[in-house]
Amino acid sequence: MHRNFYLLIFSMIIFSISPLHAAQEPLIGTWKMNPAKSKYSPGPPVKSATIKYEAVGDDALKNIRDETDANGKAVHSEYTSKFDGKDYPVSGELGGGNPPRGTITAKRIDAYTTENINKLDGKITSTSRRIVSKDGKTLTIIVKGTDGKGHQIDNRVIYDRVE
Repeated sequence: MHRNFYLLIFSMIIFSISPLHAAQEPLIGTWKMNPAKSKYSPGPPVKSATIKYEAVGDDALKNIRDETDANGKAVHSEYTSKFDGKDYPVSGELGGGNPPRGTITAKRIDAYTTENINKLDGKITSTSRRIVSKDGKTLTIIVKGTDGKGHQIDNRVIYDRVE
């Protein structure tokens, strides 16, 4: 009897400290860009963007991004990464005002903040910091780097939680 009780408690502890358990990972969910609060420099800004974050297993995060760029073109990108400092491939493309990337390296800063290093052909093109508000309703992504034309990027994109 005691053995089963201790096994149950141990299992609950292990499950509760899982790094990307959906209830504990504030990024999990769907986020829609708030253009009125966002700033793209030098631009042009994307017209719209939606990002969906999904837990993959206990230690990975899938990012699915759909945008409409400044010219009205629909663009899609996605990747699955772990917060382990390794490079993971990115498929698809990003809309205007975003840096090019072929791989991404993710690390966790704290419970609400993560940082990505975006690379193309092994060269760093940008870093992006994702910050979820303490109430879980707002996601701020700050991107600094170089776009595909060699211009410096300093984007601050605000997303509202949809689900």
